[in-house]
Amino acid sequence: MAGSPHREPDVEESESLRSDANIAGPMADPVPGPRPADSEPVPGPLGAAEVVSRETRMPRPDQTRVMVVANQKGGVGKTTTTVNLAASLALHGNRVLVVDLDPQGNASTALGIDHHADVPSIYDVLVDQRKLSDVVQPVRDVEGLFCAPATIDLAGAEIELVSLVARESRLDRAIKAYEQPLDYILIDCPPSLGLLTVNALVAGAEVLIPIQCEYYALEGLGQLLRNVELVRGHLNPKLHVSTILLTMYDGRTRLASQVADEVRSHFGQEVLRTSIPRSVRISEAPSYGQTVLTYDPGSSGALSYMEAAREIALRGIGVHYDDSGAHTVGHQPVGHQPVGHQPVGHQQQQDQHSMSEGLQ
Repeated sequence: MAGSPHREPDVEESESLRSDANIAGPMADPVPGPRPADSEPVPGPLGAAEVVSRETRMPRPDQTRVMVVANQKGGVGKTTTTVNLAASLALHGNRVLVVDLDPQGNASTALGIDHHADVPSIYDVLVDQRKLSDVVQPVRDVEGLFCAPATIDLAGAEIELVSLVARESRLDRAIKAYEQPLDYILIDCPPSLGLLTVNALVAGAEVLIPIQCEYYALEGLGQLLRNVELVRGHLNPKLHVSTILLTMYDGRTRLASQVADEVRSHFGQEVLRTSIPRSVRISEAPSYGQTVLTYDPGSSGALSYMEAAREIALRGIGVHYDDSGAHTVGHQPVGHQPVGHQPVGHQQQQDQHSMSEGLQ
């Protein structure tokens, strides 16, 4: 995939970047109605391949997009990706619901949502068939963003679900019965392939897989892809892997570039051109009950998640994404060595071989 060379963001962001991060701001009318003219892509000679600039407001889909954020490997940025993409989309005019399916409740914490044991949660929806609208809470800092929290009760939900009728489709039925209009539903899955993740895969149409730019990044990913195929074949024919997002990218290491190339060689067009760099601000934000978009809108992490959300939104309506100025990696075709790049040594070849084995 050809493109512009990767440019690392400066440690100190300029004021122009900080102002750019707040172009859209909160949406004025949170209730979706007829799509306003300024949110529609302007028809042009390129049609669906039209290039939309970074300043364009993120378009809203014609129908609700249900995206499952999954990877059974822990520590790859599932929760961080879920909440920051959700905040980015909401800040640019979409109504977004985050469903926290991880018993740790980290997504709820990052969004500033109370999720102690007595709070109505997604557990009550799955096990007791409570209405989803009874547990959804608005996110204080971001208009148009909502969360269905997880409590510690969810830790035992998989055991309780085993004996229940239609155990794999309980979340799907709850979402379909939810009457409030939404543009996106992002489901944050636990780091496992149990019944909670299966419920998410049955409820969703798209799978978003965050992949950490580290050694063994693809380890075990083949099992997740096989589970997606099983769910598609038996329970949810519309399910597909639509998005791969590279996270924790460190441009100072050759390994990060190798992982990016490896992922792109396997998944091709599903990989977002935008990557998420390692960022202290991204790590700090949850301790304040915020996403990085509200904690430090001008940071490299916030800007990268904003670009990733824009790319997802534009892909959803079939519009070409213009990545000029975005944080992008791994654009060169596999096997191509940029100027000044040294040949990969024997040990590095072994590392790549180990990563490839994860997809076998």
